[in-house]
Amino acid sequence: MKLTARVAEVLLVSGVLAATIAPPAQAHAPTRAHTRDVPLRVASYNIHAGAGMDNVFDLDRQEAALRAMHADAIGLEEVDVHWAARSEWRDVAGELAKRLGMQVYFAPIYSVDGREFGVAVLSKYRILKAVNHEITRLSTQDPNPVPAPAPGFGEVELRVKGVPLHVYVTHLDYRADPSVRVSQVADTRRIMGRDRNRKVLLGDFNATPDAPELAPLWRDLTDVEPGAPTFPALKPVERIDYVAVSPGVAVRGAEVPDTLASDHRPIVADLSLRR
Repeated sequence: MKLTARVAEVLLVSGVLAATIAPPAQAHAPTRAHTRDVPLRVASYNIHAGAGMDNVFDLDRQEAALRAMHADAIGLEEVDVHWAARSEWRDVAGELAKRLGMQVYFAPIYSVDGREFGVAVLSKYRILKAVNHEITRLSTQDPNPVPAPAPGFGEVELRVKGVPLHVYVTHLDYRADPSVRVSQVADTRRIMGRDRNRKVLLGDFNATPDAPELAPLWRDLTDVEPGAPTFPALKPVERIDYVAVSPGVAVRGAEVPDTLASDHRPIVADLSLRR
């Protein structure tokens, strides 16, 4: 049956109006998956060059401790790469990464005739970019050291389920005199201050959270409080190991696992990356 001109006109107008007021296609609407925060578990662990609290080198023991953390990214301090007999001249960073099925970036503090010692980041996510920054150091390899810029402040760029994240790992000076740490904190703030992304700082700071030399860090970052000390591992009495986060990174919880695989205990934190 043929439509009359009037009926055809009404249907045409109705179609135009429907197209005008129809909601936008679902492809353009934000979905729950795109707005939800992204969970991330991170850890910081001074691994004592592969030796436990008993001072015995045992990479199997450290692998087990790291695996038990179920972390997506781990900052390691006191890492040997063909450094000395104490770690059997092995590539500790590379071996742990291979065993755990993680990517690795090693940032040497010292490189001497093919021997290296420094910090590292292990990551379940692909490392897109990495930089070994210089900060002030007082060398343990120079018989007459003076404070000077030296490498060993590692940074990696990750993309965690589409969210950009920069992870930093550091090991600050161990001496009782805080003057070198004061300079290192200033260097750290300067370097990280250039980075406008979400940031996580992992490391052994060799100072407690209330130390005056660390106070400037807490202007920029939030110290993740795990509720327990980290050093020494056997009967810990102070926290000198850290996870710290920038705005855009929320803290869901943190803990200090009970392990003697190193002379430190690790700190593990559950975070959320805000989209």
